[in-house]
Amino acid sequence: MDIKLTIDKAFGFVTPEAVKAYKSKVEDAQKQLHQGTGAGSDFLGWLHLPTDIQSQLDDIQSTAERLRRECEVIVCIGIGGSYLGAKAVIDALNNSFAWLRDDKPQIVYAGQNIGEDYLFELQELLQGKKFGIISISKSGTTTEPALAFRLLKTQLEEQQGKEAAKELIVCITDKARGALRTLATQEGYKTYVIEDNIGGRFSVLSPVGLLPIACAGFDIKQLIAGAARMETVCGEETPFEDNPAAQYAAVRNALYESGKKVELLVNFNPKLHFVSEWWKQLYGESEGKENKGIFPASVDFTTDLHSMGQYIQEGERHLFETVISVQEPNHTVLFPHNEANLDGLNFLAGKRVDEIGRASCRERV
Repeated sequence: MDIKLTIDKAFGFVTPEAVKAYKSKVEDAQKQLHQGTGAGSDFLGWLHLPTDIQSQLDDIQSTAERLRRECEVIVCIGIGGSYLGAKAVIDALNNSFAWLRDDKPQIVYAGQNIGEDYLFELQELLQGKKFGIISISKSGTTTEPALAFRLLKTQLEEQQGKEAAKELIVCITDKARGALRTLATQEGYKTYVIEDNIGGRFSVLSPVGLLPIACAGFDIKQLIAGAARMETVCGEETPFEDNPAAQYAAVRNALYESGKKVELLVNFNPKLHFVSEWWKQLYGESEGKENKGIFPASVDFTTDLHSMGQYIQEGERHLFETVISVQEPNHTVLFPHNEANLDGLNFLAGKRVDEIGRASCRERV
């Protein structure tokens, strides 16, 4: 996949020269990041995670294959980064209507809310089904996932028996401490470790994200190979002019200094909705400190063009847009010709639906 960042169409808010003016600041920040000399340097385990995780991939894949064989449904329990990253990847790669198909296992989520109706309906769905649980929590005491885990663990043991249930529960938690680690050790559950230097919102390329993604049937080795490539492309050795992460940081800072306080992440593919949700946590929790930071928001186009589009185009000029563009969809749908042409759309006949969508995207940028 080619990563391209356009910095010369920023609606007059910032010029390429203004972006280049940030080069030395960005390079200094990169140096601090890679040398571990800046603030938060004890949480940089994500930086080389694509390389460091390689040795665990076979074991994660083996566990996923076992759960896939045994389970009709797999419940991923976690909140924040403990589920958003996995759901973003699974939704982006999955069939849009997987939940209506007979594909097994189905991946569902719990512990991301305190909704009594949600939990009742989930337990009702799982009644009589053989299901597995992936419980993700460093401490094991975060209210939402702890509540869901106790409910579903009890249900699983009642339906399968305690010994059989033990083989259907996997815990991803701290390596030495916390309630979930203690329980997993006592019960003999399969476990994976969330390293101390990896924060939850950065954990998608650790077992936190990789196990659910593998359980959904996707190739985590290919995913990690792509991430490893980006580790190099965005690394300290890549010149500023060729480094998409450095360029993006410079653009955002230049826009922020010019008064743009809100960033909208825009996608034109409905499968990317949860990429935006994960991105909002990643940026909001990272930047929202010391009464500073760009506010991360998101819209799904073209859907939101018919609602939020009015404000975006003619409201207060305090926001900017970052657009995610999918290079090539998986399928081809051609728009048909119609003799009556009552909708006046025959000029689009023979064109791919994606081509029509790209035209909408080009109008935005």
